[in-house]
Amino acid sequence: MAIISVSQLKIGDKIVEDVVTKMGNVLFKKGFYVTQREYDILRAFLIPAVTIEPEASAKSEERQEESGLIQFYTEYDKMLQLLKKVFKNAMASPTIPILDIRTGLEQLIAKIEHYNILTFTPRMLNSDEYMYHNSIMVALTSYLLGKWHGFQSKDWIPIALGGLLHDIGNAKVDPAILAKPSKLTAAEVEEVRRHTLYGYAILKNTASLNDGSKLCALQHHEREDGSGYPLAVKGDKIHPYAKVIAVADIFHAMTSNRTYKKAQSPYLVLEQVQKESFGKLEPTIVSTFIHKVTQFHHGTIVRLSDNRIGEIIFTDRANPTRPMVNINGTIVNLAVDRKLFIQEVV
Repeated sequence: MAIISVSQLKIGDKIVEDVVTKMGNVLFKKGFYVTQREYDILRAFLIPAVTIEPEASAKSEERQEESGLIQFYTEYDKMLQLLKKVFKNAMASPTIPILDIRTGLEQLIAKIEHYNILTFTPRMLNSDEYMYHNSIMVALTSYLLGKWHGFQSKDWIPIALGGLLHDIGNAKVDPAILAKPSKLTAAEVEEVRRHTLYGYAILKNTASLNDGSKLCALQHHEREDGSGYPLAVKGDKIHPYAKVIAVADIFHAMTSNRTYKKAQSPYLVLEQVQKESFGKLEPTIVSTFIHKVTQFHHGTIVRLSDNRIGEIIFTDRANPTRPMVNINGTIVNLAVDRKLFIQEVV
């Protein structure tokens, strides 16, 4: 490590200790690489010096990070191809290759440090493959959420498997209905809702799959107040795994492009989930999710609802979806300016 003045900083240097303002507030968390934007902010806040990693080590670590990211996308693409086959075969075959699925999922999760819930976008994403991408993202998000929320380690993979297979019942729904760009008829809505029953029927006789994982297919649209489907069961009758998958599924459904709607801002979705899920989703799981996904994003570049581009520099735990954003040296506190919100993570 080396302490240098900010005037000596170079683009690409890695900061290895938190940068603190004269008021004692953390301006940047350690572990980021300096871009022109960070450099300008450091100068604007009159930061005299920072601690950086020696150049050779920084480059080596950056190469390792890039290699790990490539490996993550490789495992992701393998899982995508496997899941397509699983969904295709679910129509005719009563056997689900759980060992292959579990092995692939474990290999993907081994690289999960390269998965960022708020900013991750699959490569070559198209709306025709939404169902498969959503299943993988729900699996990864549910794994992390289960871990964050205090589930025992023996539950983490079964929760992820429940997320991966929660929509397998869609394999038996007419693809034309799933891809329909206009409003569904009452009969079509009823058919789509049957995917929960179809999914459980596909999974229920799979001996090597945890019962909770199977129930995720049946119950991920059930709600705490009994307003969900297919059985309208209430809170204590919904399996804890399914409660986790419900939160992850709603988040990814709202933040993904579909044939009939555009993706919404992840920060706006978090606010909507917080408000609209009251009484419908398990509140402690929602709270864990929101606080955890917004906790690590100082330095994230965002576009506000008025189209200005800025950088998150501070997140107040009381307002996790409304951080402070630096826009060319002007600090905008979204917790105070409620008319603005984060439209997009850039």
